[in-house]
Amino acid sequence: MSEIKELYNREDQILHITLADGMVRGLLLTGLNTVSQGAAIHNTSPVVTAALGRTLMGTAMMGAMLKGEEHSVTVTINGGGPIGRIVCVADRDSVRGVVDVPNVEMPLRTDGKLNVGMAVGRDGRISVVRDLGMKSPYIGQTALLSGEIAEDFAGYYVQSEQTPTLQALGVLVNGDAVLSAGGILLQTLPGCPDSIITELELRSPLFYDISRELCYEPMEDLMHKWFDGLKPVILDRTPLSYRCPCSRERMEKALIALGREELTSMIEDEIDGAELTCHFCKKQYKFSQEDLVKLRG
Repeated sequence: MSEIKELYNREDQILHITLADGMVRGLLLTGLNTVSQGAAIHNTSPVVTAALGRTLMGTAMMGAMLKGEEHSVTVTINGGGPIGRIVCVADRDSVRGVVDVPNVEMPLRTDGKLNVGMAVGRDGRISVVRDLGMKSPYIGQTALLSGEIAEDFAGYYVQSEQTPTLQALGVLVNGDAVLSAGGILLQTLPGCPDSIITELELRSPLFYDISRELCYEPMEDLMHKWFDGLKPVILDRTPLSYRCPCSRERMEKALIALGREELTSMIEDEIDGAELTCHFCKKQYKFSQEDLVKLRG
């Protein structure tokens, strides 16, 4: 029990790293508290916790790589499986998410692991929307490869952004408790020798069970173990949290966007006013009839 408490006391963070004298860039993420908060907000079953948690971490990594003009990134995974869509939004140091059906139960895979691929489904797409602070965002889509999330993120980088990528995402769940969560992303840069690429591929099985490894060793120690001889260098550390920017003002704007006719209908039909719930954090905002009248103008 004390070991679990110690794990929860560790701050979630993203390490920005390079390998092989800058020929490989990477991100290492620890996300126990972030994933736990998302699971608690949405009251997810174990397999949905794993699916949502992996997507939260994969999206957070995209957020950590946002360029100067980019404000946020939204990832939608819809594989046609019983959990429906997973939608996550990240900026440079926070992430939030929601899933259509949070209470899905699935039989375990033959190897005893949670069957995330079957829950998510494989017949669909991963969609990435980058908010550039302009009217028209950048939108990229690729077909899902497995529904296991990490492979689908890596496939997106390769197919949509033409960037060779290795990625692993893991969430270790015991009942309702998240015991560990982490991720790794490695991208080779132009000019990277084939020998380095081969070396990374040979070492990739070391970190594919990353969530279990994080139960025993801190991420920084694992980094030095995994990449011994490849000159790992930590460039930056970014704290990570599950954070939602919703506010009463944003909800007011959402109501106004419905239009005067819809607001009039709400005023006439809803004697007690209206109550809006944020999809990402479940916070509720109540608006009286008088509030609605003022918003209608």
